Amino acid sequence: MPEAAGERPRHPAVFTIPSHRSFADSLVAGLIAKHRREPLSLASGRLLLPNNRAVRSVTDAFVRASGGGLVLPRLIAVGDPELEERIGGALDPADADEPVAPAVEPLERLLALADILRADGETASEALRLAADLARTLDALLIEEVLPSRLADAVADAPELAMHWQISLDRLRAILKQWPQRLAESGTVDAAQRRNLLLRRLARRWLAEPPAGFTVAAGITTAAPAVAELVKAVAFMPDGAVVLPGLARASALSDEEWEALGPNEQGRAEETHPQFHLKLLLDRLGVARAEVRLWPRVGRAASPPLRGRAVTNAMTSARFTDKWNALNPAERRLSGIRTAELPDAAAEAQAIALALREAVETPGRTAALVTPDRTLARRVAALLARWEIQADDSAGRPLSELPAGTLLLGIAAALAEDLAPVPLLALLKHPSVGGEGDERVEWLKSVRILDLALRGPRPAPGLAGLDRHFAAKEDEGRIRGCADAWAVARPRLQWAGADDALTLAAFCDVVVSGAEALAGNDAWRGQDGRIAAQLLSELQASPEAQRMAVTAPDAVTILRQLLDDQRIRPPYGGHPRVFIWGLLEARLQQADLVVLGGLNEGSWPAAPAPDPWLAPKIRANLGLPGLEYRIGLSAHDFASALGAPQVLITRSRRDGRSPTVASRFWLRLNAMTGGLARDPRLERLALALDDPGPQQPVRRPEPCPPAEARPKSISVTQVDRLKADPFAFYASAMLRLRSIDPVDDDHTARWKGSAVHEVFEHWLGDDDCDPETLRPRALKLLADDSIHPMLRALWQPRLMEAIDWIAALERSNQGQGRRPLRAEATGKALIAGVTVDGRADRIDRMADGGLAIIDYKTGAPPTRKAVDAGFALQLGLLGLIAAADGFDGVSGPPRSHEYWSLARNKDGFGKLHRADEKMGAVEFLAHAESKFGDAARRWLTGSEPFTAKLNPAYAPYGDYDQLMRLEEWYGRR
Repeated sequence: MPEAAGERPRHPAVFTIPSHRSFADSLVAGLIAKHRREPLSLASGRLLLPNNRAVRSVTDAFVRASGGGLVLPRLIAVGDPELEERIGGALDPADADEPVAPAVEPLERLLALADILRADGETASEALRLAADLARTLDALLIEEVLPSRLADAVADAPELAMHWQISLDRLRAILKQWPQRLAESGTVDAAQRRNLLLRRLARRWLAEPPAGFTVAAGITTAAPAVAELVKAVAFMPDGAVVLPGLARASALSDEEWEALGPNEQGRAEETHPQFHLKLLLDRLGVARAEVRLWPRVGRAASPPLRGRAVTNAMTSARFTDKWNALNPAERRLSGIRTAELPDAAAEAQAIALALREAVETPGRTAALVTPDRTLARRVAALLARWEIQADDSAGRPLSELPAGTLLLGIAAALAEDLAPVPLLALLKHPSVGGEGDERVEWLKSVRILDLALRGPRPAPGLAGLDRHFAAKEDEGRIRGCADAWAVARPRLQWAGADDALTLAAFCDVVVSGAEALAGNDAWRGQDGRIAAQLLSELQASPEAQRMAVTAPDAVTILRQLLDDQRIRPPYGGHPRVFIWGLLEARLQQADLVVLGGLNEGSWPAAPAPDPWLAPKIRANLGLPGLEYRIGLSAHDFASALGAPQVLITRSRRDGRSPTVASRFWLRLNAMTGGLARDPRLERLALALDDPGPQQPVRRPEPCPPAEARPKSISVTQVDRLKADPFAFYASAMLRLRSIDPVDDDHTARWKGSAVHEVFEHWLGDDDCDPETLRPRALKLLADDSIHPMLRALWQPRLMEAIDWIAALERSNQGQGRRPLRAEATGKALIAGVTVDGRADRIDRMADGGLAIIDYKTGAPPTRKAVDAGFALQLGLLGLIAAADGFDGVSGPPRSHEYWSLARNKDGFGKLHRADEKMGAVEFLAHAESKFGDAARRWLTGSEPFTAKLNPAYAPYGDYDQLMRLEEWYGRR
């Protein structure tokens, strides 16, 4: 640092801390050493840092280095507009002679831009998405201080632009005319513009009258003109200094390579190079690289300088990689760096967790995971928890993934889908809903009852539809306590009757009402709850949100976008020696072991985010950073992280969808070194830790309970299952396991069959099978609110044709003296020593006094082949029950056994099929009795095992396939 205060130094005070040293710790070590004789003089100085995260990192470094009490200098964040950070209060004095207008609030700015975009016909959610991109484009123009008037010249220099870019540019020019007027009306300015004004004013003031005490600009790498002007002022101040992170010196990066980074006369630059942004900053400072000195102190966690030069060589521009051939082995070697390549992301997370766990076995040793992949970070944190190591992801999590955010999104989704079963149940089961302790237990009991009641097709929408649905379920008697459970839940859902078209602010009012009705004060508990409450209150009070009309589905998308943008970072209190950092958090600090995870293309580096407003050519003409500029920053982060004493680099060969491509950084290191050192032990441990061992496929299940434990009664509908899949019968009849329908299920064939059977039951019971009343009853079924319009459109023509056929058949039967007796008649009889019970869809009295047993089929009737094989015994067993006078109030000999099929056939929809047509009624009943008797003697009164899928051709249902672990043995010898 300059020696004499008050004298203008001949050379700028610009330093660098090499990447093989910990930046924050080295910076702090140098400052403490300089002020060791007068520790209180530290308090008279100031440190300018790039953002609030850097302030936190340097504060931690001071704590580590102090060894006791220490008065810190003022740590001031310059502020990063891309992180929506404001400039530090020390740089924005309230008593300034020329106060600068306040910055527009980020949320209000986003909504205002969306309002402008909606004038072109965009939906609210699409306008907000485009507004976020537009805000980033405006910030880029403001940060680089590009005047809107230059846009026309930039377009003139790019006549080959495609039509869609021309349209985007026309819209952008129109917006750039409207936006300043909007800001003027509100008396605000953009935050980036305000930062420019404040930084330039401060630079002029400090040059004219330097502040008392030292001033150090540390870790600032952005080359934005206003920031560069302030940093330049600090560099030339009497007691000022600039400290850059990881600047490559001439010993590692030759002058030829340095100058080739650009930008050259044609404006071309190596933006993806890790040193480009530093070169750009030095150019704007007017400082040559040779004038940059080495910071005099080394902090903890330093690695050999030789490794830093090797890393710089590995990251050199592509056209200079031929120099690798001239490097001797020592200059290529990356000692202390090892790699682990795992088959998938789960194994990679396991390997990283093991490495971190092993590192902290050594007392005092620190370990950190650095990754841009937040999913990988969360996986590692979860795996570390198995060893009671709490290592929260310091990059934070989106509010939309935390309890307060998921509650708000659940309420919004329930509103948008009008209390459809899936969002409703997800909301009622939310951990914040229902209270705590015993109150929560009772609440969940009620919700589980509602869960069972909502299985199957979706009920009619809204509270009224749910009222009818649960009342019907209670009347059916199948789900006990349904009405009581709904009475518990319904009072907390009164907010759900909102209109479809609301303003965004009004929608937020409904969401707040829902949150308080469901969760009370628990909705706003914790850091995530406070941030969620603040976001909603801002939306409720926002004039733009009060004007923005939205539909409920649009509002859900908007709310999710706003919650995604809010990142909640964990408070202090995790493990003191294990850390998980994002790239920003890792920039100024290191650990003894650093794990660089997720080294795949698209993750590290991330794919460039497209700019829908400015074409790449236009950005270049305007002098804006290219879309690949961030790859250079990511490369610098990677090179800096390689400076830790021990480094582990990991990647997975597959992600959740497809094979991955190794990161270009990974490939460069391997290409220069001839292959980095692998860590096969760690790879083996990661795969072996949760390895269940060799698979042992089970054999086909054959449970064989004793004869006295076997059921002595059976339903006629279960007989085919007993013969085709005895294990399924065993699971149903003996284990009493029942499959339940999915929530919000489609209208399945079984549902259609039950609905049509109910129509026929009431047709006989209420109308005595009057052919003229059947069609109106069917139309009433189709008019039910719970039937989806698409299903109604597809099913109605087929059903009505079949219904008309049934009515015509009924007229014919009644004309021949046949009369209906009973519908849905239940009965039972003792057959082969077993009680057989069943329900006949319909029983008719024929003209000769005999009985006709009828089974309605919405599908095709059983084939002759199935009957001959001993299956499809239902109709025959019902005839045997009738022959034994097993149906109350029905007597007489069975003379006809009929299927009335509504399925399509060559003549249309609807066909009569007599099951006993070829063998006659008597022989048909004898056949059914013989086949059933054989099955009863084998499985019900005998001791034959219940073998799974004994006759798979006649076992089409898979309710118990998972229980029998079908895939493990079916088809194996």
